[in-house]
Amino acid sequence: MTQTTYKTATVGGRKIFYREAGDAALPTIVLLHGFPTSSFMFRNLIPLLADRFHVIAPDYVGFGQSDAPSATEFDYTFDNLTAHVAGLIDALGLTSYILYMQDFGGPVGFRLFAQRPEAVRGFVIQNTNAYMAGVGEPAAQVFLPLWENRNAETEAAARGFLAAGTTQFQYLVGARDETAISPDNWTHDQALLDRPGTDACMLDLLDDYKTNVAAYDSWHAAFRAHTPKTLITWGRGDPFFTPAGAEAFLADLPDAKLVWLDSGHFVLDENAETVAAEIIDTFAA
Repeated sequence: MTQTTYKTATVGGRKIFYREAGDAALPTIVLLHGFPTSSFMFRNLIPLLADRFHVIAPDYVGFGQSDAPSATEFDYTFDNLTAHVAGLIDALGLTSYILYMQDFGGPVGFRLFAQRPEAVRGFVIQNTNAYMAGVGEPAAQVFLPLWENRNAETEAAARGFLAAGTTQFQYLVGARDETAISPDNWTHDQALLDRPGTDACMLDLLDDYKTNVAAYDSWHAAFRAHTPKTLITWGRGDPFFTPAGAEAFLADLPDAKLVWLDSGHFVLDENAETVAAEIIDTFAA
């Protein structure tokens, strides 16, 4: 089995941590993690891909093992997260890659695609939204008021997404077998969420998510203009990013392959082998 290595690069004066595996001569796939996790979410998927792909999985600023400056030292926006991922891609000399995007990975990946569509060989879309149709009620009830008016009351509701119980729920909801979901997931994530000052950073990002919604129309236009090869692997039981969000991509990417998974928001504990097989079949065949 190909060894995963653990590295850092300096981008914009910040340490960016990333996992790497596979021969650099193979097609590259960049794994972009969701909230509230890190590249740790891909620990089981990476070895399944590394014989056929060069795999890079970064941690965003403020996440995982990357630098986590305070909210007064760093502007926590999706533009800035993307700039640091783009800087890592450039530092590694990557000129062609597939983007795997989950949750927050979508806003980062779709920005990268809009900026440099010629570099993106394809998408793997896993429970990440680019359409309001896919925003589930639990998310809409909290975040629409925050985006309309950020104040103490709307921030308090958003803080619920930083709580230990919510982090655990995000992994277990929709699972086929809860005993197959490692508690390492939420234990690892929550330890990082609970670092002093991290709540302010995450609240800034949750508020800035409204800039993603504002960009949806331009992303759709880019999808239609460049028609990247697309695989959609979607946990049906996700209450945050619902099945309607998966189906919505087909309007702008009609040739995409949509694979339903008997899972929720996070799918890889139960479905890593299925997802890897679909990626290999789509992009390495």
